[in-house]
Amino acid sequence: MSERPTPDEPDEATEPLEVPIDGTLDLHTFAPRDLPDVLDGYFDACREKGILSLRVIHGKGSGMQKARVEKLLAKDPRVRSFRTAGIGAGGWGATLVELHPL
Repeated sequence: MSERPTPDEPDEATEPLEVPIDGTLDLHTFAPRDLPDVLDGYFDACREKGILSLRVIHGKGSGMQKARVEKLLAKDPRVRSFRTAGIGAGGWGATLVELHPL
């Protein structure tokens, strides 16, 4: 039998996940439905800090997550360009993104 959190104990599923704003975003900890909001918030935070070169790690898998990320990037006016990372930066499991400055 699993225990439910008491009112004094936050439910981990509802707690916001703190992500370091350092130019590398690992999407493995996020649900696919959250990708638009996660990318949106991360791009804004990076631009505020002057970080314009990013690495988005989506994993290799079946390629569905990569395709979803690329679709979002292609529509985002903050994105100057994006491309598949080189072997040393994650290969096709990561996408390098260049943002426009504020």
